[in-house]
Amino acid sequence: MAAGGTAAAAASETPAQAAANETAKAKPADGKATVKAADKAANKANDNTDGKVVYLTFDDGPSSLTDEVLAILKKEDVPGTFFVLGEQAKRYPEMIRRIEDAGHKLGNHTYNHEYKELYDSFGHFWKQVKATEEVLRGITGKRTPLVRAPGGTYGHFDETYFNLLELGGYKVFDWNVDSGDSKRKGVPASEIIDNVVSANRQNEVIVLMHDGAGHGESVKALPKIIQYYKKQGYEFRAISPDQPPVQFHLDPSMKKKHRTIPSDAWVKANVVPNAALFGPDLPLTVEAGGVQTRLDSGEYRLQDGQYIVPLRTTMERLGAKVHWDGDNQRAVVVWGNAKATFDPNTGTATSELTGKLQVKYDLIFERKNESLWVPLRILMEAAGHPIASLTLREDERRVTAL
Repeated sequence: MAAGGTAAAAASETPAQAAANETAKAKPADGKATVKAADKAANKANDNTDGKVVYLTFDDGPSSLTDEVLAILKKEDVPGTFFVLGEQAKRYPEMIRRIEDAGHKLGNHTYNHEYKELYDSFGHFWKQVKATEEVLRGITGKRTPLVRAPGGTYGHFDETYFNLLELGGYKVFDWNVDSGDSKRKGVPASEIIDNVVSANRQNEVIVLMHDGAGHGESVKALPKIIQYYKKQGYEFRAISPDQPPVQFHLDPSMKKKHRTIPSDAWVKANVVPNAALFGPDLPLTVEAGGVQTRLDSGEYRLQDGQYIVPLRTTMERLGAKVHWDGDNQRAVVVWGNAKATFDPNTGTATSELTGKLQVKYDLIFERKNESLWVPLRILMEAAGHPIASLTLREDERRVTAL
């Protein structure tokens, strides 16, 4: 389902309705992972559909073993997809950079892998996905829409999890070949290899392995697993957000779970705007006071549902006067009868409108390319032009202020 990038874009349909209208997850005859029929048919129109493809995936890292996995993948000249934990990424940021630099794909495996937290309510799962997303963005400068649920979706996800993650722009991937390397502690390499080789052969294979601590045997098994698929004529690829997700069918018992369902207001504020983070790089048009300006991709960014913009560039294009108070290290904006002072030292913005009381805002400043970047909503409100509407179109994002 296509999701709008703003609450306004989804005004015609509540998030609850959008979730209810999502396609139900199909139950496969063999009880394994499946691809929705419509997606499978569409995928046949893509290139190399008659060929055999294998996706090697690694969960729970990064760890000290990840370097060994990367070395094997480099030697064999094959790509991999790493579903990483946020707390591990924070501990091994250099490993995340190596994965990225080597051309492999990164996926989100939540922050701490704690089932009790993740599957208590969707809100807790969402919080961990967003936490890991920010860790990865801080290291690589990018976000990943790829998500894998710890333990897989079967027996953990209900329809709310599936539907709201999709509405938020995420692509959830399970697997259809389990190497069995996490069935118990210390599974030997020979058993891991046998599990892969004895699995049902399919044209599209997603192999589950682990590169977290304690999985040295998985590293030992990896070269022979790669050789097996090469001999079988498989092409190796990394998972792409553009391909149909492979997911386990919905466990019928999940319908009996009594979990807290997020309110429409929470979904509108958190989930709906999130999809735009993974959308195409559209320009942002800002209209205020009868003037409009356009910020191209790279001149603004979306973070946690907010537009973050360069203060001077945005305001001067709209016709305001901006000067830097070097003595007090703060920016002063004058626009019509409004004067706004932005002080990065105190993390505040102060607005003074003619004949009105002074208003103070708390905000987070960012310095980028010698410019101050601030939330657009606070910038416009402090300058006397509060935002009236947010819209998402095929060719642009638009903010209209009073």
